[in-house]
Amino acid sequence: MKIEPQRPHSSVQSVEIAEENADQRLDNFLISRLKGVPKSRIYRIVRKGEVRVNKGRVDVKYRLQSGDVVRIPPVRMAETEARIFVPQTLKHSLEQDVLYEDEVLLVLNKPAGFAVHGGTGLDSAIIEGLRQLRPDAHFLELVHRLDRDTSGCLLIAKKRSALRKLHELFRGDGIQKTYLALLMGQWMQKKQWVTAPLQKNAGTGGDRMVVVNPSGKASETLFKRLKLLPQATLVEASPKTGRTHQIRVHAAWLGHPIIGDDRYGDFERNRAFQKKGYKRLFLHAYRLEFEHPVSGQYLIVTAPVPQAMENLSNHEETI
Repeated sequence: MKIEPQRPHSSVQSVEIAEENADQRLDNFLISRLKGVPKSRIYRIVRKGEVRVNKGRVDVKYRLQSGDVVRIPPVRMAETEARIFVPQTLKHSLEQDVLYEDEVLLVLNKPAGFAVHGGTGLDSAIIEGLRQLRPDAHFLELVHRLDRDTSGCLLIAKKRSALRKLHELFRGDGIQKTYLALLMGQWMQKKQWVTAPLQKNAGTGGDRMVVVNPSGKASETLFKRLKLLPQATLVEASPKTGRTHQIRVHAAWLGHPIIGDDRYGDFERNRAFQKKGYKRLFLHAYRLEFEHPVSGQYLIVTAPVPQAMENLSNHEETI
């Protein structure tokens, strides 16, 4: 990724916040306003008090209000914004795999293997790729996130007013999420609520790990058995809370980690599945149910089951 020489933005900006930016976090507002400026630089100028809201210092988490005046200092900006590479497979998904779309939101069938947003060491990501392919779209923001190796329904807002309302639904019980997962071994329960609290820890090499810990955050997932296979179980997983890696950690806590999970899974048995050609994380965001933020219509959006998951769930050979 080539970064061109930078030029300084020559003067202080004073920006009055309009209604469409109300309730947006300060850091997200600055990131969208100062295209080409590294996020680390944006966080630094806020922390040092160079950015002011209504002449006062604020935290990056401050939520802007209509009428606020934001002072933005001179900063060095890239001549051209670095463009994230969009490989052909991702481009096809972003163009063809839209499950639902109207004037305020869209639901994408996210492919496995791609992060939902860019970051350190990532060459491509869903939201940046979508913005690149839709240059005339004034607003495209993730409503929620899916793990990089998880496929399925990903909700994206096309207007800030819709984003605010959808966030409210996610914070409550307004959006029902249903996943399909293939678990290691034969899980003999028909149904089970898992309420093991979850806590984020730094794992080996600095990787983020989530563990079951009594001092962690309350977490709830309902597992329902759909089909027993010789050495696997197809289940439906419905998370009531939205903790990081929640379904994956709760499945491992049951003693039946998700097939292909390289962080919380059974590594030896994963290799056995890989030798048979089953190389992905078998977790799929199958269905979203919610009231439309504008019309109030109750929407049910489903993502087709990936071929690899379909093949394995219909495969009777012992792995």
